[in-house]
Amino acid sequence: MTRADDSAVPEAEGGARAAVRAVTGADVLGPDRLELGEGIRWTDRGLVLVDILAGRLLTASGGGGEHLQEVTRLPVPLGAVAPVADTAGVWIAAAGTGICLLDASGTTRWLARPEAGAAPPLRMNDGAADPSGRFWAGSMDYAAAPGRGSLHRVDHDGTVTRVLDGITVPNGPAFTADGTTMYLADSARGVVRRYPVDPVTGDLGTPETFVTVDDGSPDGMAVDVEGAVWIAVWGTGTVRRYRADGRLDTTLALPARQPAGVCLREDVLHVTTAHVGLAAPGPYDGAVFAVRVDVPGRPADAYRHRGSLPSPREAS
Repeated sequence: MTRADDSAVPEAEGGARAAVRAVTGADVLGPDRLELGEGIRWTDRGLVLVDILAGRLLTASGGGGEHLQEVTRLPVPLGAVAPVADTAGVWIAAAGTGICLLDASGTTRWLARPEAGAAPPLRMNDGAADPSGRFWAGSMDYAAAPGRGSLHRVDHDGTVTRVLDGITVPNGPAFTADGTTMYLADSARGVVRRYPVDPVTGDLGTPETFVTVDDGSPDGMAVDVEGAVWIAVWGTGTVRRYRADGRLDTTLALPARQPAGVCLREDVLHVTTAHVGLAAPGPYDGAVFAVRVDVPGRPADAYRHRGSLPSPREAS
């Protein structure tokens, strides 16, 4: 594990000047630099993350200076995964044009490909399981064309349903511990919305605007045990903590311009970043960071299937 160079930490952007705490000694988890590191989660199987466009599922120890370990690689973009409960070594994944079950060998069992055949093409992006055991994942246009993205929900029987349309770049979702509230970012539009969720049915209620970001793009999110939301703000080099009432509480400044994903491993905030699109990446663009914070989080939830669920290999 190394420490980021203090001189590389950018100043916080204008909208985040209140309550700024610069992270001048952030731990950098190994020498790897990811093209588009996202979907980081602390699970009962350890710390996992993805390099989306490369289709790579990775693990990290959360300490030391070793390289990230590749679990598997797909020939399509891999947006995010969640563990499948009671099914060792199997993940549910937002990948390519749909949702699949995935194991470490790279074997897949597709539950649905809702964006197959779209023209221009679409791909899956970020996703997460909720406390009730459903899996949610967004889709987007490769060029982020306005309004072409959607949010999809995978129910306990494996059915995939398109629940929201008209999104440009969906990120998250992130859920409160009781599963009654979902936060979803539309990154290209700079807005995070808060949706009521019925934990029994998975139905969404009428959303309200939680946060609007005018100096960057809200990306990956995590909710801590106080109900505050950590948001990676792409393009600003910052990760921001907003209280449940939407007030900015803390801003962490990192020496990487494109923070993309966040998770809490107890009281350690892990942050993925990206170097995609940068003409001259800096030494920490694409790195994975670890920063100790005051309020802990909870492990990522698992997808729970009712009844028997064959592994990808058994179903192939």
